[in-house]
Amino acid sequence: MTFVVAPERHRPPTPAPSRAAQPDLTKLASRDGVEFIMATFTTMTGRPCSKLVPVCAAGDLEAGKMGFAGFAAGAIGQEPGDGDLVVIPDLSSYTPLHFIKRGLAMVHCDPQLDGQPHPFAPRQILRAQLARAASLGLQLKVGAEIEYFLVEKGADWNIQVADDTDTALQPCYDARGLIRQFDHLTDVSRAMESLGWQPYASDHEDANGQFEQNFAYADALVTADRVITARYIIRMLAEKRGMTATFMPKPFIDRTGNGLHLHMSLWDAYGEGLFPGEAAADNPYALSPTALGYVAGLLDHAPGLMAVLNPTVNSYKRTAALSTASGATWTPRYASYGGDDRGVMVRVPDNQRVEIRVGDGSACSYLAMAACLGAGLDGIERQAHPGPAGAQHHEGRPALARTLMDAVEAFEDDAAVRAVFDSVDPAAGVSDYYAALKRNEFYSWHDAISIWEIERYLTA
Repeated sequence: MTFVVAPERHRPPTPAPSRAAQPDLTKLASRDGVEFIMATFTTMTGRPCSKLVPVCAAGDLEAGKMGFAGFAAGAIGQEPGDGDLVVIPDLSSYTPLHFIKRGLAMVHCDPQLDGQPHPFAPRQILRAQLARAASLGLQLKVGAEIEYFLVEKGADWNIQVADDTDTALQPCYDARGLIRQFDHLTDVSRAMESLGWQPYASDHEDANGQFEQNFAYADALVTADRVITARYIIRMLAEKRGMTATFMPKPFIDRTGNGLHLHMSLWDAYGEGLFPGEAAADNPYALSPTALGYVAGLLDHAPGLMAVLNPTVNSYKRTAALSTASGATWTPRYASYGGDDRGVMVRVPDNQRVEIRVGDGSACSYLAMAACLGAGLDGIERQAHPGPAGAQHHEGRPALARTLMDAVEAFEDDAAVRAVFDSVDPAAGVSDYYAALKRNEFYSWHDAISIWEIERYLTA
């Protein structure tokens, strides 16, 4: 276990600025010409919920006087008779959104109930896992790749690609399709740049109408917040042009789906990366024992993780796809790892980080990062080794779930992943609540009559 603890240093870590030295929300808003602030928290399905707070009431928001009826918000572990959730803004997440509405900002909040962290709040669950890592001298940094389609909705919920000339057989990196959506893509990129996110690329992805926009990695909580904010920005800027931006995992059966790929690395308290190691016959990618343990944890807990990384019925239309119009699905089929191979679950592009490729656009960023961190820490604590690398080396490893119900059952059987959900308050039953939520979602889909059933059984 000694290899996971941050090494001693002659210099102490730089102390964080005192809370008293930080500007309050009113001063931040005044500095930026903000008149209204979206006080935002996220449900367990990744849905952002907000109240629009005028700056004159920002002090009340900071003082914990802003309440929400949790049951009305959705999957946040409350019943109609429960008390209000009080949200406490995290000022480090304050984000001006002038490019959406002049005078608007957003701040991510931590829900509390009766003065205690609400155990069903995804942001609180991630905080708990980050605290667990910190107790081992570890910090998690994450980069996220957000894929989405730009579509138009027609009658009867039919959708089509917003750019009707985007019809190339292999549209990935297509220069024409990219520039036809130049105004939208550059608006999003400028927005990210104005917020200090360091955007570095926008590209046309593998399916017609599909795009990806990348920004720099950061501490896990910062990136989790930014994924939620980025989805909101992308959606709102698309709506301004009469389009719908969808992060749905598989909106088109014959095209590549939307992923949420997470690039993860562990660092010590002094800013030194802990993943680089020495290459060996059983370690071709020169990963450290810490990194190998992290990868092993991800692979060992892959089936249970899928209920979090692939949390919808539609998710499994993406991971179980056999082919697409472009010739590849770009989704893993087994719990495998490898080097620069986009067909594995855990890709190792270099020895600085690993990329978890199974997650999709329906995942809640807080829960996805928390679950992966919890699984990885379990592998580190067991000093596990991931075994042979390569997509073909999956024998003896757990199979990835084929449906949401399979994933729920694996989640219920996985003590380490369940412990992540129960980490804020082990007595609250958060993992049981999440499993029931997802099981009911599966049954709701199962109870509906589909076109496939009509065509197959109507005259059978």
